Formats: sequence, C-alpha cells, structure tokens
Amino acid sequence: MQPGGQQPNMQEIMKQAQQMQQQLMTAQQELADSEVTGTAGGGMVTATVTGAGELQSMTIDPKVVDPSDTETLADMVVAAVRDANRAAQELQSEKMGPLTNALGGQGGMDMGGLGLPGM
Repeated sequence: MQPGGQQPNMQEIMKQAQQMQQQLMTAQQELADSEVTGTAGGGMVTATVTGAGELQSMTIDPKVVDPSDTETLADMVVAAVRDANRAAQELQSEKMGPLTNALGGQGGMDMGGLGLPGM
C-alpha cells in the first residue's frame, strides 16, 4: 500500500511499465546507431565500435606495420579496441543509466525480464 492507504492503480502501473519499455528500446536503438572510437599508439591505430560495442572498423597507419614486430601492432589493436569499448560502455551508462536506475537501481540488470536483450 502507498501512504494514505491508497493502492496503486494497476492500469497506471502497466502504462508506466509500457512507457519504460519503449524508452529502453529507444535507448538501445540509439546505442546501436551510435559510433564511438578508441585509439592507441598516439592515434596510429583507431577502432570504431557501435554504442552497443560491435566493432565496425579498424584503421592502422602504415607506419606502424613492421613485419618483424607484429606483437607491437597486435598490442596496439587490442588497446584501441579496449579504448573504443570503454567509450561504448560510457555511452551505455549515459543512455541506459537513468532508465535502469528507475527500474530499481540495477545499472547492469538483465533486461530479459522485459523482453529486451541484456546489457
């Protein structure tokens, strides 16, 4: 019961839940449509990912390609992808944080219960 002895109106609760689900779906689509980049080696390697974390492209400056030292290049690629994923996670927190907090403060909660993929 709510203060004052009033019970919540079930229709109003369902309406709010549907609105929240629509807002979550909209935010997820915005994330999928957004792109962020990460860099390594002073910008010599650049990775672009969607806001959902899907790798879209990789740019490597030819100056860093040394056939005798592929390990350094591999390290820069990994670092650029990690940097891009970090940026995507920040974007996810920015877009989804207020919505998931409204659902109980579970920033990393599984959206599967709402028929939405987990984050």
